[in-house]
Amino acid sequence: MTTQIFQASTLYGIATLAAALDSGCFDSADRRILLVCNNAATPETTPGPDEMPGFERLRDRFDEVISYNETIFPFHPGGWAPRVDDMPLWERFLRHEWRLGAEDVELVVESIQVNPALALGQIFNGAPVTVYADGLMSYGPTRNKIDPLVGTRVDRVLHLDLVPGLTPLLLTEFGVPGELVPTSAFTKVLAELAPVAEELPVVEEPALLLGQYLSALDILTAEQEENLHVRMLKGAAGLGHHKVVFKPHPTAPARYRRSLEQEAERLGVELIVVDTPVLAEVLYQRMRPALVVGCFSTALLTASALYGLPVARVGTELLLERLAPYENSNRIPVTVVDALLPDLADGAAVTERRPGMDVERLGALVRVVGFAMQPKILPGLRAEAEAWLAANFGPRTSRYFKRRRLTSLALPGGIPAQLAFIPRNATVRRVAKKARSLRRTVRG
Repeated sequence: MTTQIFQASTLYGIATLAAALDSGCFDSADRRILLVCNNAATPETTPGPDEMPGFERLRDRFDEVISYNETIFPFHPGGWAPRVDDMPLWERFLRHEWRLGAEDVELVVESIQVNPALALGQIFNGAPVTVYADGLMSYGPTRNKIDPLVGTRVDRVLHLDLVPGLTPLLLTEFGVPGELVPTSAFTKVLAELAPVAEELPVVEEPALLLGQYLSALDILTAEQEENLHVRMLKGAAGLGHHKVVFKPHPTAPARYRRSLEQEAERLGVELIVVDTPVLAEVLYQRMRPALVVGCFSTALLTASALYGLPVARVGTELLLERLAPYENSNRIPVTVVDALLPDLADGAAVTERRPGMDVERLGALVRVVGFAMQPKILPGLRAEAEAWLAANFGPRTSRYFKRRRLTSLALPGGIPAQLAFIPRNATVRRVAKKARSLRRTVRG
């Protein structure tokens, strides 16, 4: 007997799994369990993905739906992992609770580098693992160093073709290959979700603004994020769009709407706010937007690559500056959107739908940024990073790097060429270390 356990925390992820199942990406199994994880900060007050409109349309791909939150209550899925000594006890407990008996288990998880996926991989320590990615983060490096006992059991990374021709870096340190979920299957699944949202407003070809609630991630302040939305609205109005739909993040505060409503009134623009918690892709099908505007949402790429809609970005330069630490896993999504999509302020590029750079150049940039983010995980990319930076580092590309990071890695662009010997000079490093120590002592 074989049981496949599919772990998911978003409706988008469940749709990705449904498309993969419909396409025959998984071998047959005696039982398929959808393990739902509600990773919201307060899951008790936030609907889980199995409570979202449209879930019932996807439900029949699975034999059973189980709540991970209920299983491990009162622990939070994202903040809990069992102690090493308790792993066998937890496996016994989960096998009992989920009626697994002595069956073989196959895991299909998202974000293997963090919990709950990592915890599941450690508890079921003999199970083969498939990682699926429903967003742009799969194009970046693995966020943390993964225990080889887990990493070596991953057989593939399933991902959507959001940037055709771009290869994921995720888990490449273990030689894990990427595998595409067919676009046609995914859009077919999304088409199943469209009829459920009858309460959506009827609007034809508006400009659609995508909110992300970045202040909750401590990337922007609430005021900066409000200003970002206003910039989206002004930019859309400046391009002649008089009907604008704003899709806020489900947990974003109401004040975001108020500031936009005031600006829309000033500009003479009809603003419609969609409060129904549906996927952006449902809006694409029902409204067929004339323009989709966002910061670095994955939905920008699904609009462009899957639905052929015009898109524009706003605020990515600020995000590249504000993301901290440098290895922040959002850096690759921001980099991809910034490099690939036109800036809303460049009306001609938006209208003509001009890409920022071709996929080959984008792939090289992503690998270099990926190495700078995780040099210990991807040491094999050093030579490529050095060569690329020596040839391409300049005013247009410097935004993707921090000079301090390049200096610490002894990469081109970090410090003036005439001082390039310093990072490799042991004496200079000792003096600098002593100076920092003395400065801390004086401050103390």
